[in-house]
Amino acid sequence: MNNAFAAAMSRALEQTRAGNSAEATRIIQAALGQGSAAQGGLPLPSPAPMAARPRIEDAELVAVRPPKAAPAAAAADGDGAATAGFRPGDLQQMLGRMGCLGPQGSVLPQGLMAMPRTNAAPALPPGARYETRRFASALGARDYRLFLPSGIGDGARGLIVMLHGCTQDPDDFARGTDMNSHAERAGLIVVYPHQTRAQNPQGCWNWFRPQDQGAEAGEAALLAALTRAVAAEFAVPQDSIFAAGLSAGGAMAATLAATQPDLFAAVGIHSGLPHGAAHDIPSAFGAMRGQGERAGPALRGTVRMIVFHGTADATVHPSNAERLVAAARPALPGAARHERGSAGGRSYRRDVVEADDGTPLIESWRIDGAGHAWSGGRSEGSYADPAGPDASAQMVRFFLHRQARQASV
Repeated sequence: MNNAFAAAMSRALEQTRAGNSAEATRIIQAALGQGSAAQGGLPLPSPAPMAARPRIEDAELVAVRPPKAAPAAAAADGDGAATAGFRPGDLQQMLGRMGCLGPQGSVLPQGLMAMPRTNAAPALPPGARYETRRFASALGARDYRLFLPSGIGDGARGLIVMLHGCTQDPDDFARGTDMNSHAERAGLIVVYPHQTRAQNPQGCWNWFRPQDQGAEAGEAALLAALTRAVAAEFAVPQDSIFAAGLSAGGAMAATLAATQPDLFAAVGIHSGLPHGAAHDIPSAFGAMRGQGERAGPALRGTVRMIVFHGTADATVHPSNAERLVAAARPALPGAARHERGSAGGRSYRRDVVEADDGTPLIESWRIDGAGHAWSGGRSEGSYADPAGPDASAQMVRFFLHRQARQASV
């Protein structure tokens, strides 16, 4: 498949996600040379209208589909002829077979082919360790990966709990975010808890279930207990414990900030949702589409927060980034400033709320044109976009701001 064809497929996918099914069909037909034997093109049949249904990405966040709606009407193409439009899920399956999508459906930059997914552990810096462990308590049990930097003998500077998204696992998440490399340079321990399909059919953290949103029971409490155990083992300073997550993992990180403010000093939320944004399956789909209340419950503790979200995210509506900030703002008052910039080939807007001493309390990065993937990530992992600002680097910088400032005084 040449670069021009891959670029056309990427444009078609973006048009489908934007709801322009007729334009997506036209692009695909043009790319395949429909009706032209001289070009060696294959005809692209128009599928019969099918019942509207949620995107595949929607189902991955909650692992359940809502009831089907009434049949969708056929769209009209640019010449007025009736053609049945492609749904995002249908087009993604097609592009996946053609090699235009990355692992687990992550969208590749235009013109790039998909790379085979590997199940290998992430690359390890010399002297560092990457262990497989299991934590068990009265709250439940989870396997987890533990990254220990090469300088751990001198004491860890801090600890980050990294919560993967749906269909991912710790190794995949570590590869895509490249967090181990940043942790090695900063002297940080990284914990990657593993949510398997035994706990959720798609391996999602159950961010939308009330029984997993509390401080004393459920998955949030289990993750807090695991964090305390590792922090105690390695004598991590109390003010240097952090959490970060992507998608469903980002939503669970928001719940940790809301329910465990005495444990976590800061959290990073990439393409996630606010704590309490949903209480069942229907409200989960609504929250993911940006419906419902503008902000979740106000935070009761002063947990600093850094948020990343792509403006073209078709899985979790970008308005959820605003809701996260609105929920944190009452507990973290300060002066606000705004800036625009670019990094990694993408422009962004960064909104910052700062304390009187210049400590960033809230940061919100809105990345222009980015989808549902870790910004500045590595293509070795799923749901990782190499373009854009490096979310891992920025999270580490945000987490350690106070320590860096104290060291410079």
